[in-house]
Amino acid sequence: MLDSLRKAASTWAAKLLLGILVLSFAVWGISGSLLTSTNGEVITAGDTTVTAVDYRLAYDRRIAELSQQLGTRLTREQAVAFGIDEQVLSQLTAGAVLDETARKMGLGVSRDKLAELTAADPAFRGLDGRFDRNQFEFVLSRVGMRPEDYLKNREQAAARQQIVDAVATGVSAPDELLRNVARYRGEDRTVEYVPLPRSAVEPIEPPSEEELKTWFEEHKADYAAPEYRKVEYVKLEAEDIADPSVISDEQVEEYYNAHRAQYTTPERRTIEQLNFASTEEANTARESMRTGTTFEDLVGRQGKKIEDVSLGSLTRADIPDPAISDAAFSLAKDQVSDVVQGSFGPVLLRVTEITPEAVTPLDEVREQIRQQLALDEANRLLLDTYDQYEDARAGGDTMQEAAEKLRLTMRTIAAVDRQGNKPDGTPVENAPNLPTLVGEAFDSEVGVENPPINLTGSGFLFYEVAEIIPARDRDFAEVRDRVLADWTDAEAASRLDARAKELEEQLKNSKTLDQLAAEIGQEKVVKRGLKREASDADLGQAGVEAVFSVAKGGTGIFSNPAGDARFIFQVTEVFEPAAATAESLPNDVRNAINQGLENDLLNQLVTRLQAEQSVTVNRTAMQQALAF
Repeated sequence: MLDSLRKAASTWAAKLLLGILVLSFAVWGISGSLLTSTNGEVITAGDTTVTAVDYRLAYDRRIAELSQQLGTRLTREQAVAFGIDEQVLSQLTAGAVLDETARKMGLGVSRDKLAELTAADPAFRGLDGRFDRNQFEFVLSRVGMRPEDYLKNREQAAARQQIVDAVATGVSAPDELLRNVARYRGEDRTVEYVPLPRSAVEPIEPPSEEELKTWFEEHKADYAAPEYRKVEYVKLEAEDIADPSVISDEQVEEYYNAHRAQYTTPERRTIEQLNFASTEEANTARESMRTGTTFEDLVGRQGKKIEDVSLGSLTRADIPDPAISDAAFSLAKDQVSDVVQGSFGPVLLRVTEITPEAVTPLDEVREQIRQQLALDEANRLLLDTYDQYEDARAGGDTMQEAAEKLRLTMRTIAAVDRQGNKPDGTPVENAPNLPTLVGEAFDSEVGVENPPINLTGSGFLFYEVAEIIPARDRDFAEVRDRVLADWTDAEAASRLDARAKELEEQLKNSKTLDQLAAEIGQEKVVKRGLKREASDADLGQAGVEAVFSVAKGGTGIFSNPAGDARFIFQVTEVFEPAAATAESLPNDVRNAINQGLENDLLNQLVTRLQAEQSVTVNRTAMQQALAF
């Protein structure tokens, strides 16, 4: 079944599903209604509307895209934090005003052009690379979309594109702008800096208990315990129901005999092969061995060494030439063959070492085979066991009772937060598919029987939330050690900042970096050729930004990216690139600048159209869309 799914995922049908998702966002978002809805309109722009269903569809697609990029399923709270609801609203609003503008202008697409655009979509092509009507209808049916709905959406996207092309196509950045960007990117600097380590402000005396408690109260939210959930789960995979005891010795022996090659190490021979230009030359060489010439002598006469003619240690299957393999595996150790007519000419062979075939005895692999046969049988019974578990739950059994009937084990995670950590801050261990399990558990409620989670390969994970442990503020006594460590770190950082500012003031006024370095017992570091967009391991991104934020001779402070230290720096040299031209910019940078100009024009257009068309947003309908 899984192989079938994998094959299906690589077909044009699966690829077309992605194509449809992309198409629905052509130019900006979705406009018009692909699905009927009674939930009201979220956006109205003149006579063009975006329904609640359209909004929810676009929202769900954006959630899926981000979840795939981040490698974890986004929760509703995380989506709000990312501002996805407003992003989708903005996209759909832009699409709606463009649709309304296209309607008022009477823009459209001819039937021939619409057919051409549809036929050009590679996802609709058959095996011959041409548009396939059956493929077109099949894939649309898989996503519940009628052909007329798809064509309407395609027509709307094409009409929007006409407006976009009229406004932004052909926009390019002026050469002077590109030259300035090239100068900006190409500039390099020499920076000198002195590290101020944490040890310069240590030791840090511990605070009084009252000071520590006061600091805790000011930062109490940082120590709050998040919401935890107690989760019970039952894992159903082949290994969980495999029973080696039901596999008989006869089954094991039958498998062993049928797959004997798996337990056999074939004979290996170390073979040397000496090639000759002709059969006569090979025969002469072989005859000379009868009068005392050695194989080594023959090798030497060809100006070769023994290692030059060694083929290595080979099995019969390793030798593609049957004549050579037959001859080599018929020789005794150190015996030289008669002339053998190989595929590439006559040769003499010698075998210098023989490792006999070895067969692993049945007794050594008996239990391994038994376990494998039990797993194979369990895989065949997996779906039956799944049905039995579901039947038991439907009959009123608890998770524990259903698991016991099938000799499965119910396990419990006593408390886990949204990040998969236990109350002590350490991650939960040995739980299958933990990110998905935690994400689903926090979307569920106590006592709800949830659909199982599919496990990688084949298998199921049944789970329930047994308890919700609400978020709460921790008492000072619970986190005193952590509070003390945090206070100490904060105090050290504060003292470092103060000391670094003091040293920078001295640098600005009269002292040199060399003098500062000597004063604090550190070495001055000089870094040359630093680029604005460099990924510098010593300075870090923040350090590079700080260095390029001041003029030549300017000073500053930044934190050591690899520790607690502060760096006091001074820019001593600034070099502009010798040849900064528009052509010197990489293509991707020029394209990004041009794309930015196009986007600015389009944003201005959309802003103006929104004002002209009196766009209204029904946030009640929007929230209702997110609720269903």
